[in-house]
Amino acid sequence: MDRYQWSKLNGLQVGRYAEYFVKMEFTMHGFQVYTSEVDDRGIDFVVRKAQGPFYEVQVKSARGLNYVYCRKDKMPLSPERVVTLVLFEDGAEPSLFLIPSLAWEKPDALLVDREYEGMHSKPEWGINLSRKNLPLLNAYRFADMIVELEGGLSSIQHPDSADGLVDIS
Repeated sequence: MDRYQWSKLNGLQVGRYAEYFVKMEFTMHGFQVYTSEVDDRGIDFVVRKAQGPFYEVQVKSARGLNYVYCRKDKMPLSPERVVTLVLFEDGAEPSLFLIPSLAWEKPDALLVDREYEGMHSKPEWGINLSRKNLPLLNAYRFADMIVELEGGLSSIQHPDSADGLVDIS
């Protein structure tokens, strides 16, 4: 069996893999990881480095370029709240991104604010994954953003760099 054949896994397996993958990446960067026993508040786990602040982490995953979202009632915008996005492409290691929740204060083509007034759907913060939006997404590469957590997220709501683009088919 070839490694990284994400299409052979079901949605629950991919989601669980993403959560463990993100936990291990935080651990590898020296963060303590505190797991939630029940995910009914939109918090998959909490991280902290040394005596720094605690961050609430929501993990999202996608195979391909899809729309991913967090319900607003489960994810209030806060300097202590981050979303990690794991993108899976067959034959490749997962691509990992870290998005401060405050980035949704200024929605753009990638990070969208959906209210759905008068409709059945609940309001949500969305990530509109598309080829066109990849340069915007690349500004949130985990390897770059993790370094910023120690300095506080208020200064990195909207990264400006889109160097080192990730190509997701």
